[in-house]
Formats: sequence, C-alpha cells, structure tokens
Amino acid sequence: MTKSLSGVLVALATPFAADGSSVDESRLRSLVDRTIDGGVHGVVACGSTGEFSALTVDERRLVVETVVDQAAHRVPVVAQTGSTSTTEAIALSRHAQSVGADVIMPVAPYYEPLSLAETTNYLRRVAGSVEIPVMLYNLPAATGVDLSPDVVAALAREVENIRYVKNTSPDMAQAAQLIHHYGDLVGTFLGWDSLILSALASGAAGVMAGTANVVPAEIVAVYDAVKAGDLEAAGHAWARIYPLLDAALSVNYVAAVKLALEAAGFPAGSTREPVLPLDPADAARITELASAFRRQPVV
Repeated sequence: MTKSLSGVLVALATPFAADGSSVDESRLRSLVDRTIDGGVHGVVACGSTGEFSALTVDERRLVVETVVDQAAHRVPVVAQTGSTSTTEAIALSRHAQSVGADVIMPVAPYYEPLSLAETTNYLRRVAGSVEIPVMLYNLPAATGVDLSPDVVAALAREVENIRYVKNTSPDMAQAAQLIHHYGDLVGTFLGWDSLILSALASGAAGVMAGTANVVPAEIVAVYDAVKAGDLEAAGHAWARIYPLLDAALSVNYVAAVKLALEAAGFPAGSTREPVLPLDPADAARITELASAFRRQPVV
C-alpha cells in the first residue's frame, strides 16, 4: 500500500497460550480480523500494547509475519521495530520491510539513558536502513527522551522516509504543535487514548489506540463523526467509550486491555510476566466497563 496513513490504528495485543509460553497465532489472526471488521484503518504489530519487550526476537518476527499475512492488504500494517540495540532494530526493520509491512515504527532505546544526540543518531540509522515509510515513536515515559516537535521536524526534513510520528504523551499542547506547525512534514498520530477526540478535532492524521482492540467500531465512529464535521455526534460516541478508555489508563494499561478484551468476549490470554494481572478491585472495574461492549465470543 502506498497511500498515506490516516484514521484509527489499533495497537494489537499479542495473544498468548494459556501458560504464556508461546504466541497464540490463531487468536492473533482472529484479533486482526476482529479489528479490521470493526473498521480500523491500520493495524500495528509489536507495539507496547503488543508486549514487544516481553517477546523474543523470533517471536517479534513471527508476530509481524502473521499480522502482515492476515491483514492481506486490507489495511496498512505498521511494525514496531525498536530495540535497545541499533543493530537489532535495523535487522527487525529490514525483516518487517521484507515480509510486507507498510511502515516501521522504531521506538528509541528504553534502557540506557541516552542523550538526545544519541537518540536522534539511532533514529536516523534505523530509518535509513529501509525504503518504506517510518513513523517515529515518541514515548518519553519509557525512553527518557522527549522528541520535541522541532526535533521531529528536523529529522523528517533530514530523512526522506520519516513521514509520521506517534506521540504517546498526555501533553496535548505538544501534539497541537506537531499538528499545526509541522503537518506539512509529518502526519501526527496521538497515542494517548483519553485524548482521541481532542486530537481528531484538532486535525491529527489519526490516533493509535490499544483500546481499539476492544472497541474498534466505537472509536472509528468518533473518527467518522469528526471527519463528517458532526461534533455533536462525535461527542455522543465519545461519551459512551470514554469511561473505559480513562479507566484503562489509570491502571496497568496492557493488563487492562487484555482483561477488557476477555470481558468483551474475546479472550486473548493474560499478560506475560513480569506484568501481573490487575488487582481484584481494578479488574472488577475494567470488567464492568468492558462488558457493556460484549460481543458474541469468537470460537
């Protein structure tokens, strides 16, 4: 696919077998279908919601290959290919390109505290290793480095295939600067679920949400209403899903998404350790909110 990315992208969860020892490929394929059937405009493999940091390199390759195969060109596939090693990030990026991913999204190294210069050098090297478009992944809470709008723009001017940025931060002012100052250079995707409506109303290219695993059609309804200029309808659609999205952000997000999936009728296994299930009170709250969106269980 060569068209520009826009709309609702789902940061896919990674279903595991009951004991957590392996990726459940069949359930992953079903989850791809579930979200595409819900109207999402793109799927993201091995993002933070996909627990990439708990996957082996071979598992990461398997997930990307499976998602690309199952998507079957129905929507674009974004592969998160970042690593603590530049060499490994390049290898994962080239693999994603070779199996048909449409965009790579390398998160910056998230263990060693790097300088901004080291981080931008890493991003230049990884982006320059492939020909397909690149989405920068700004995740300052994990990486310790916040890519300011000016830095994102400078990288996009320097490296031709950097065309998008996922900004995972509650700083809406920063997102607005990306959208309004640099919209001609990069398409901005907001990665903070409780700001989806605000971002779309401000003109973001789209949003990337783990909760779109659970309520894909409902988030797409918000996007569609904003695109149609019907902010009243967007507000009504948003009011229905906001409590779940807000609750997921108040606890361990990945555990909340997986529990919410189960409550909505799509068991995807638990999180892989060291992440543990939510405590009973938080679990009950997430389950109650997600049960309102329960669909017929997928066999």
